[in-house]
Amino acid sequence: MNVKNMLLVAACALVDADGRVLIAQRPKGKSMAGLWEFPGGKVEAGETPEDALIRELEEELGIVTQLACLAPLTFASHSYERFHLLMPLFVCRRYQGIAQPREGQVLKWVRPQKLRDYPMPAADEPLIPYLIDLI
Repeated sequence: MNVKNMLLVAACALVDADGRVLIAQRPKGKSMAGLWEFPGGKVEAGETPEDALIRELEEELGIVTQLACLAPLTFASHSYERFHLLMPLFVCRRYQGIAQPREGQVLKWVRPQKLRDYPMPAADEPLIPYLIDLI
Protein backbone atom coordinates (compact mmCIF):
# COMPACT_ATOMS: atom_id res chain seq x y z
CA MET A 1 0.00 0.00 0.00
CA ASN A 2 1.30 3.45 -0.95
CA VAL A 3 1.27 5.65 2.16
CA LYS A 4 1.09 9.40 1.52
CA ASN A 5 1.20 12.33 3.86
CA MET A 6 -2.19 13.88 4.54
CA LEU A 7 -2.40 17.58 3.82
CA LEU A 8 -5.26 19.48 5.46
CA VAL A 9 -6.18 22.67 3.59
CA ALA A 10 -9.21 24.86 4.28
CA ALA A 11 -10.89 26.63 1.37
CA CYS A 12 -13.52 29.35 1.23
CA ALA A 13 -16.18 30.24 -1.31
CA LEU A 14 -16.36 33.97 -0.64
CA VAL A 15 -19.70 35.14 -2.06
CA ASP A 16 -20.44 38.77 -2.95
CA ALA A 17 -23.80 40.57 -2.93
CA ASP A 18 -24.33 39.64 -6.62
CA GLY A 19 -23.93 35.89 -5.95
CA ARG A 20 -20.47 35.66 -7.45
CA VAL A 21 -17.65 33.56 -5.96
CA LEU A 22 -14.06 34.75 -5.62
CA ILE A 23 -11.34 32.62 -7.21
CA ALA A 24 -7.61 33.25 -7.29
CA GLN A 25 -5.08 32.25 -9.93
CA ARG A 26 -1.98 30.57 -8.51
CA PRO A 27 1.05 32.76 -9.26
CA LYS A 28 4.15 31.74 -11.20
CA GLY A 29 6.66 29.85 -9.13
CA LYS A 30 4.06 27.98 -7.06
CA SER A 31 3.00 24.40 -7.71
CA MET A 32 0.03 24.27 -10.09
CA ALA A 33 0.80 27.84 -11.22
CA GLY A 34 -1.85 29.32 -13.51
CA LEU A 35 -4.69 27.22 -12.12
CA TRP A 36 -7.64 28.89 -10.38
CA GLU A 37 -8.63 27.98 -6.84
CA PHE A 38 -10.77 29.02 -3.93
CA PRO A 39 -8.93 31.17 -1.37
CA GLY A 40 -7.58 29.45 1.72
CA GLY A 41 -4.54 27.53 2.77
CA LYS A 42 -2.85 24.96 4.95
CA VAL A 43 -4.19 24.33 8.42
CA GLU A 44 -1.24 24.82 10.78
CA ALA A 45 -0.60 22.76 13.92
CA GLY A 46 -3.02 23.75 16.66
CA GLU A 47 -5.44 25.47 14.25
CA THR A 48 -8.96 24.49 13.30
CA PRO A 49 -9.88 24.75 9.60
CA GLU A 50 -12.02 27.78 10.50
CA ASP A 51 -9.10 29.48 12.30
CA ALA A 52 -6.87 28.82 9.29
CA LEU A 53 -9.42 30.36 6.92
CA ILE A 54 -9.88 33.48 9.01
CA ARG A 55 -6.06 33.89 9.07
CA GLU A 56 -5.56 33.09 5.38
CA LEU A 57 -8.34 35.39 4.15
CA GLU A 58 -6.76 38.26 6.06
CA GLU A 59 -3.19 37.44 4.92
CA GLU A 60 -4.00 36.68 1.26
CA LEU A 61 -6.85 39.11 0.59
CA GLY A 62 -7.19 41.64 3.41
CA ILE A 63 -10.64 40.23 4.19
CA VAL A 64 -11.79 40.09 7.81
CA THR A 65 -14.44 37.59 8.87
CA GLN A 66 -15.50 35.66 11.95
CA LEU A 67 -16.21 32.07 12.86
CA ALA A 68 -19.99 32.63 12.85
CA CYS A 69 -19.78 33.77 9.20
CA LEU A 70 -18.20 30.52 7.93
CA ALA A 71 -20.70 27.84 6.92
CA PRO A 72 -19.34 24.37 6.04
CA LEU A 73 -20.61 23.23 2.64
CA THR A 74 -18.69 20.13 1.52
CA PHE A 75 -15.15 18.79 1.24
CA ALA A 76 -12.68 17.39 -1.25
CA SER A 77 -10.60 14.27 -0.68
CA HIS A 78 -8.08 13.83 -3.48
CA SER A 79 -4.82 11.91 -3.95
CA TYR A 80 -2.08 13.83 -5.71
CA GLU A 81 1.22 12.15 -6.59
CA ARG A 82 3.06 13.21 -3.41
CA PHE A 83 0.26 13.71 -0.85
CA HIS A 84 -3.42 13.19 -0.12
CA LEU A 85 -5.42 16.40 0.17
CA LEU A 86 -8.35 16.78 2.53
CA MET A 87 -10.02 20.14 1.95
CA PRO A 88 -13.17 21.34 3.72
CA LEU A 89 -14.98 24.07 1.77
CA PHE A 90 -16.75 26.80 3.70
CA VAL A 91 -19.09 29.47 2.34
CA CYS A 92 -18.72 33.03 3.60
CA ARG A 93 -21.23 35.75 2.68
CA ARG A 94 -20.45 38.15 5.56
CA TYR A 95 -17.02 39.76 5.69
CA GLN A 96 -15.38 43.15 5.90
CA GLY A 97 -12.99 44.66 3.38
CA ILE A 98 -12.46 44.51 -0.35
CA ALA A 99 -10.48 41.55 -1.65
CA GLN A 100 -6.97 42.63 -2.64
CA PRO A 101 -4.35 40.30 -4.18
CA ARG A 102 -1.62 40.42 -1.50
CA GLU A 103 0.46 37.46 -2.72
CA GLY A 104 0.84 38.12 -6.44
CA GLN A 105 -2.29 36.20 -7.41
CA VAL A 106 -4.94 37.35 -9.89
CA LEU A 107 -8.48 37.56 -8.46
CA LYS A 108 -11.82 37.15 -10.26
CA TRP A 109 -15.44 37.22 -9.11
CA VAL A 110 -17.24 34.50 -11.08
CA ARG A 111 -20.82 33.22 -11.21
CA PRO A 112 -20.90 29.59 -9.98
CA GLN A 113 -22.21 28.37 -13.36
CA LYS A 114 -19.07 29.84 -15.04
CA LEU A 115 -16.50 28.29 -12.65
CA ARG A 116 -15.87 25.39 -15.07
CA ASP A 117 -14.52 27.96 -17.57
CA TYR A 118 -11.45 28.35 -15.35
CA PRO A 119 -8.91 25.51 -15.11
CA MET A 120 -8.70 24.36 -11.48
CA PRO A 121 -6.70 21.78 -9.52
CA ALA A 122 -8.29 18.33 -9.65
CA ALA A 123 -9.42 18.56 -6.01
CA ASP A 124 -11.35 21.82 -6.60
CA GLU A 125 -13.41 20.75 -9.64
CA PRO A 126 -15.83 18.40 -7.78
CA LEU A 127 -16.78 21.29 -5.45
CA ILE A 128 -18.34 23.34 -8.26
CA PRO A 129 -21.76 21.54 -8.41
CA TYR A 130 -22.28 22.20 -4.70
CA LEU A 131 -21.79 25.91 -5.27
CA ILE A 132 -24.09 25.93 -8.30
CA ASP A 133 -26.82 24.26 -6.21
CA LEU A 134 -26.33 26.61 -3.27
CA ILE A 135 -26.06 30.01 -4.93
